[in-house]
Amino acid sequence: MTGTSTTTVGFMDFDLEHTDRLLLTTKQVRKRLDMTRPVPREILLDCIDLASRAPMGGNHQRNKWMIVEDPELKMEIANHYRTHAEPYLKESSEVKVDARGERVASSAMYLSDHLHEVPAMVIPLRLDRPEDLGHSSRSAWYGSVLPGVWSFQMALRSRGLGSCWTTLHLDSEAEVGELLGIPNTVTQVALLPVGYYTGDSFSVTPRRPAAEITFIDRWGQNAN
Repeated sequence: MTGTSTTTVGFMDFDLEHTDRLLLTTKQVRKRLDMTRPVPREILLDCIDLASRAPMGGNHQRNKWMIVEDPELKMEIANHYRTHAEPYLKESSEVKVDARGERVASSAMYLSDHLHEVPAMVIPLRLDRPEDLGHSSRSAWYGSVLPGVWSFQMALRSRGLGSCWTTLHLDSEAEVGELLGIPNTVTQVALLPVGYYTGDSFSVTPRRPAAEITFIDRWGQNAN
């Protein structure tokens, strides 16, 4: 864990202990989503409002959001998701992994089986399609929508809700788009199941230390 401090300097009036804890403990939640407790739409809209302040290229506000609450729509989307999740998870299960990998695989299977039960699905959208863009333009295109999705997840976490970044439904993007009336000129970038968190606390996400994954000036020249 990184060091934290509550010291304020000039305009830096944040409690770093709290902001660092939010960054350290926002994670993908699958098995601990409360499938029975409704999520007020106002909370989702508040989190989307916060997420919309994330950086975007040229400040072109071309991001949209879709909240899916209707049980029949959720079931149909979940069916599309499972169509792609089942072979993917079966293939993944045949690869030898450590105990942590087994837990992730188990939670992914659980989410696939119960996706239709989540209180809300949230689909971040962006106008236009990135397929014909060059590498730098495509990077800027995604860089104008994905930071907002992570902001959305952190805003949820700070309110006691969990979410999970999923993309498997995108292999049926056209079918889901037709189901929801999304024009084919609009790109779906993910699907986030959202629900209240049923755990006692959000633990720190385990990751390798920064010095092990950071190079200085040249590839392979470690920071430590």
